Amino acid sequence: ESKTTIPHFYLQKEINAEPLGFARESINRRLTLVAGQVAPEKVSINDLILMACAAAIPQVPEINTSWGENEIIFHGEVHLAFGVAVEDGLVTPVIRNAETLDLKSLSMQAKTLVNKSRTKKLRPDEMSGSTFTVTNLGMFGIDFFNGIINPPNAAILSVGASLPKAVVGNDGSIRSGKTITLGLSCDHRLVDGAVGARFLQAISEILENPASLLV
Repeated sequence: ESKTTIPHFYLQKEINAEPLGFARESINRRLTLVAGQVAPEKVSINDLILMACAAAIPQVPEINTSWGENEIIFHGEVHLAFGVAVEDGLVTPVIRNAETLDLKSLSMQAKTLVNKSRTKKLRPDEMSGSTFTVTNLGMFGIDFFNGIINPPNAAILSVGASLPKAVVGNDGSIRSGKTITLGLSCDHRLVDGAVGARFLQAISEILENPASLLV
């Protein structure tokens, strides 16, 4: 249905992944200090990407829409689906009202949904009603890919692996760094190139400056 009824187009952007990695390490050290032991549930890179999506989507409301029979439907809340690999294929559980959650709450909900997915305890209502989807194959070593839109979403964000790469520093010098390539597949009936580019720019700025998630 997605590929035969939705006119897809694709954008991609490479981002500096080092700040994201440093932020994750710092957050997990803090969680360990607060717990007084090794934190039982660490924040993942995927958690930070989901959090960044929840923060970026309200900045570009056109990305949080659906194609209705007679109108374009704008969603007031961010119901964030994310891909989970299971034995039988792929499921997309949904974090409701993701824009209202702090990082720890979002991370806990994501982990609960992943566990339910892999133990076949996910309810149908926990896989429906999404307004945006994230699919991450970086943990499988995939450099880059284009996701297929999850109807009735207007777009899907695909996330590749964090890869070592020569990067240009602020002073113009070449040094070793890490990058991630983000892909955005868009429904051209709802999202044009400029809107998709604005969203990719918004989420890239958050991921390259993860301290902005604190405000």
